[in-house]
Amino acid sequence: MLLVHPGGPFWARRDEGAWSIPKGEYDDGEEPLACALREFEEELGSALEHAGDLVPLGEVRQRNRKLVTAWAAEGDLDPRAVRSNAFTMEWPPRSGRMQAFPEIDRAEWFTLARAREKLIEAQVPFLDRLEERR
Repeated sequence: MLLVHPGGPFWARRDEGAWSIPKGEYDDGEEPLACALREFEEELGSALEHAGDLVPLGEVRQRNRKLVTAWAAEGDLDPRAVRSNAFTMEWPPRSGRMQAFPEIDRAEWFTLARAREKLIEAQVPFLDRLEERR
């Protein structure tokens, strides 16, 4: 299972329960699948090669109320080749200085068992659904 670790200072020291599937927010009028493909490319720096072979995994709602829709695909992306887009924020807080950080600071392949430990709790049902399809 390919997971990504969020970049930026808030996540720098968190590991267990901090990883995520590559994801992002829909643009106005954008279909969830189109968003998933766009975000995959923006966060990982390469397009999904077999987008036609995606397996729908449904939706989950995270604690922050964000609704996440996911798909699974087989692949062999090299995590060392990941090149994420960046976001800008004031850091340190109230310093007046804006700094850029990568949206994700790393990606890694995990077994499903290890992914359960790494993934944020709300996204674990995606692993259950993936296992049911095997």
